[in-house]
Amino acid sequence: MKISIGALRFEAIMGVLDFERETPQMIEIDCEIVYSYSDGDYLDYSVAADLLESTVKDGKFLLIEDALDKLFRKMREKFPQIETIEISISKPDILPNCRVCVSDFRSYL
Repeated sequence: MKISIGALRFEAIMGVLDFERETPQMIEIDCEIVYSYSDGDYLDYSVAADLLESTVKDGKFLLIEDALDKLFRKMREKFPQIETIEISISKPDILPNCRVCVSDFRSYL
């Protein structure tokens, strides 16, 4: 099975610049999860979305890369049936003329 969580938007502290450490900015997460499903053992997408958001908000990360690493660990701990997962974190408002995004992929097969 595959679950996609797209355009999960919320404000959080993330970044290295002084103003990024003081004022929450818009963060957007896209996540695609492939998992093994059997006999009603499903992956609850609402729990996954909440975990993505709360992990980033609570972490107040300096770097997007560090947030991604933490997200992969937390998602795998919560949902051991994950086979592959791709996560992208965007900061859509940090630059005036573009959307900044960092993404990574993990396989547990």
